[in-house]
Amino acid sequence: MPILPPHKDPMGNAIADYFRYGKSSTLRVFSSQFDEDEIPVEQLFRTYNEMPHIERRALDLSQGAILDVGAGSGCHALALQAMGKSVTAIDISELATDTMRQRGVLDARNVDLYDVRLTDTFDTILLLMNGSGIIGNLEGMGRFFSTMKRLLRPGGCIYMDSSDLKYLFEEEDGSYLIDIAGEYYGMVDFRMQYCNIKGDTFDWLYIDFDTLAYYAGQYGFGVELVCEGEHYDYLAKLTLGASR
Repeated sequence: MPILPPHKDPMGNAIADYFRYGKSSTLRVFSSQFDEDEIPVEQLFRTYNEMPHIERRALDLSQGAILDVGAGSGCHALALQAMGKSVTAIDISELATDTMRQRGVLDARNVDLYDVRLTDTFDTILLLMNGSGIIGNLEGMGRFFSTMKRLLRPGGCIYMDSSDLKYLFEEEDGSYLIDIAGEYYGMVDFRMQYCNIKGDTFDWLYIDFDTLAYYAGQYGFGVELVCEGEHYDYLAKLTLGASR
């Protein structure tokens, strides 16, 4: 994704407003696949104790030089700093990055994960809050894993969470009605709006664990299921050259 300037950045404006005023207008979410929804902006500012188990587990396991991808308001980065850990937080939103810095994130950068100017390497890479979404779609797997190889130090790992959307296709008898001949059911498009600020449509990938493991294996990564959440969500650990 390109760097988001303020006039094209609904979420960044919502984050900035909530930080300045302690409240914000509604952050609306549209999709061609689902009904209109909204993101509770206050949840983007949650503390460690307010985070779901999956996120807390990822933060606890993170070590060494840590990269927090799509860091938003900086809630994960601040929690890591409070633990005494070293973290670089990146986000494509100018407003979110500025808010992170004002909140006390020591190394906050307005940069895209795929930007070749991101030349540091890391022991842990975090992709949280359905972090697999940044891959966009299954066609983005090659680009994603080649970038991970470039950014990971030897022995490093990725902690990424996602959700299996199969529950949306569950029948009354407990079976799942999924068109296996169609596009993968976890590929979703979204567009956000905050007040009169409208963002562009973007692709977001939700991926089930077995499909993630398959693609990871194609690019030389092993995958471990670390833990599962309460509603088809999970945390995965990906390690270069390791077996599942």
